[in-house]
Amino acid sequence: MDPTEQLVIKVLLLVGVGVATVLLTRSSAGARHQAIRRAGLVLFVIVTVAIIIQPSLVSGIARAVGVGRGTDLLLYVLAVAFVWFLAAYYGRMRAMNRQITALTRALALTQAQLRREDSA
Repeated sequence: MDPTEQLVIKVLLLVGVGVATVLLTRSSAGARHQAIRRAGLVLFVIVTVAIIIQPSLVSGIARAVGVGRGTDLLLYVLAVAFVWFLAAYYGRMRAMNRQITALTRALALTQAQLRREDSA
């Protein structure tokens, strides 16, 4: 592969990581949660930039942990991250559904109470 082609893909990937970083740091969460999230994001950015600049790092890590190729290791890591994301998303959705149910019940009770007061 031509070094110019490699430079183009590296720049595109680095821009993508930069945009994702900006989008992920914009949060309204609590200070502790936001600090943990930002620390994780900084670690992610450092690792990602290192891998983009020096792709042979992944192959070396893969061999060290007993995986044949770096691309296989990345696939395994992404699969685990995806399952983790799904589990976290599912948990948030369940919590949100519980909140919606509680709010709907409270609203229904309030409206019923107001109707009783109006008819009395």
